[in-house]
Amino acid sequence: MFQMLKTRILYQTSNIIKRMMSSAESDVLFESVNNAGIIVLNRPKALNSLNTSMVTKMLPQLIEWEKTKSLVIIKGAGEKAFCAGGDVKAAIDPVEGPKFFHTEYNVNYLIGKYSIPYVAFMNGITMGGGLGVSVHGRYRVATEKTLIAMPETKIGLFPDVGGSYFLPRLQVNLGLYLGLTGDRLKGKDVVKAGIATHFVSSSRLYELEKLLSRCTSDSEVQSLLSKFNEPPAEFTLADNIKHINYCFAASTIEEIIERLEKVQNEWSVKTLKTLQGMCPGSLKITLRALQRGAQLELAQCLRMEYRLATRATLNHDFPEGVRALLIDKDNNPQWKPKTLAEVDDNYVEGYFKKLPADKELQFFDSKL
Repeated sequence: MFQMLKTRILYQTSNIIKRMMSSAESDVLFESVNNAGIIVLNRPKALNSLNTSMVTKMLPQLIEWEKTKSLVIIKGAGEKAFCAGGDVKAAIDPVEGPKFFHTEYNVNYLIGKYSIPYVAFMNGITMGGGLGVSVHGRYRVATEKTLIAMPETKIGLFPDVGGSYFLPRLQVNLGLYLGLTGDRLKGKDVVKAGIATHFVSSSRLYELEKLLSRCTSDSEVQSLLSKFNEPPAEFTLADNIKHINYCFAASTIEEIIERLEKVQNEWSVKTLKTLQGMCPGSLKITLRALQRGAQLELAQCLRMEYRLATRATLNHDFPEGVRALLIDKDNNPQWKPKTLAEVDDNYVEGYFKKLPADKELQFFDSKL
């Protein structure tokens, strides 16, 4: 009896240790199911936020699957999030930050030019880096739990991971509005905005995944997604689209603010208050990045963003924003420069200058 109990305890203990080891090692899981490669972002307690370890594993796996699979599906573990962004507490380090961004942007670049269908299940919170590993893919599935945002201007950064590419390409200056204010969109609004391509109820994702894994071509994937897709609803921003289009067509932050002051409705008052809470330097850097990104290819946008991100780790505002909002949580960042008026053109352009040749972003497939 005692021996049996001892054996059972040993068995249970070894299983617990195995699970602990596996969860410690497996911040991202790769599964091969039928014709599909499936990526599971596996840090549910951290809302599946991306770190260097995860993107370093994802890049070679994606390269391999592009040659051997019919499609790739990416999803998040747990019920709350697809991916809440990058691990910015680590990214503020002037050594580790650029390493993380370098690999992360390579993953974004590969997804953007992926030759086989790439299907992202954006179920739950999808922000910042989470959009980087979804929005550049061919198919992006939103659910009633989807909540998207690019909230970087609040922490002294800018919308990166290709934000300078996809945001200015959204209709009616919506991308400039989302990128500067960090406003959130939910559910069917994410499809209306052009960030997701399909809307499927979260209760049907399991069935959809099983059927997708059997697809052998892009046309089969497309046809299946169309069958599961639900019709769009009225856009919750519909009443203010004309104001968004007008206000965020302005060429400077100061002029955007002037235009918002003229609108004088509940939305414009709220938007003005939001902008006042953002990092002044980030607002001006973001606007310039989105204006330039509108004319660039994804690879060029990522190169530009890498310069901005590297400089952000070396300057005051990004570490200060992360300290105030995520580490000390006093919500009282001391920005330098303190006001929009103090953010001059030299300050903004300093971020955009090329880095030394050996510090620039290199893509994994670039010919040296």
